[in-house]
Amino acid sequence: MASAKAHASYRDFEADARPSVRALYRENHARQTLEFVLGQHERYLPLRRTRMGVFEAIDRLSEIVDDSDPDIDLSQLDHALQTAEALRAEGAPRWLVLTGFVHDLGKVLCLFGEPQWAVVGDTFPVGCAFSDRIVFPELFAANPDAADARYASEHGIYAAGCGLDALRLSWGHDEYLYHVLRDHLPAPALPIIRYHSFYAWHREGAYAWAAAPEDAEKRDVVQRFNPFDLYSKTETRPDWGALRPYYERLVHEFLPETLQW
Repeated sequence: MASAKAHASYRDFEADARPSVRALYRENHARQTLEFVLGQHERYLPLRRTRMGVFEAIDRLSEIVDDSDPDIDLSQLDHALQTAEALRAEGAPRWLVLTGFVHDLGKVLCLFGEPQWAVVGDTFPVGCAFSDRIVFPELFAANPDAADARYASEHGIYAAGCGLDALRLSWGHDEYLYHVLRDHLPAPALPIIRYHSFYAWHREGAYAWAAAPEDAEKRDVVQRFNPFDLYSKTETRPDWGALRPYYERLVHEFLPETLQW
């Protein structure tokens, strides 16, 4: 897969020269508490903010550059197209190409006034101890939940084997988009939407204590998707004008004309 960087250099947060990345995680790790996450669920779920077509949302991704990404600073529309085109080039099924195209669409939360620390970046459970396998783990020292006995143990408020879906993950684009699309995409697409940013789990092996038997299949599908999300990044911008007709047909094949957000 074509890329401007060697694979080993991706997600090298410590070597990153963009100060926005560490600054974003400083706020994210300090402010993503269980109380905050539950408040965001009450604010956004059930979905009631607006009705919007997929392409209205897709076009608005061109306004967003993800401040948490240490690899590249193109718009999220470019990233969506790079991911989807990499999948298409590998002969992926159409539902998976679509999943690559829309997987970060929840970042429209930024356009609803949410700060990026509450939208982008790696996700992690709240309500239990923060793993040292999360990026910049030292920044959790500023999170009040880290000093709260109710949440500071390994399992916190959860039971071992509770299953991934029982965890309250830090609020962001993944969880939000999962609720937007959960009734419309094929079942294998949903773990990709919901957990693709949960790197501590699917890449680093943390939080194994929470896994239920069915979560092994979820991890497999997320891990198969991840290289197309990560290693498709390049400084070359896709030609959206030329590609748009294909993606219009693909979206209309699977998704309704408008979605509830």
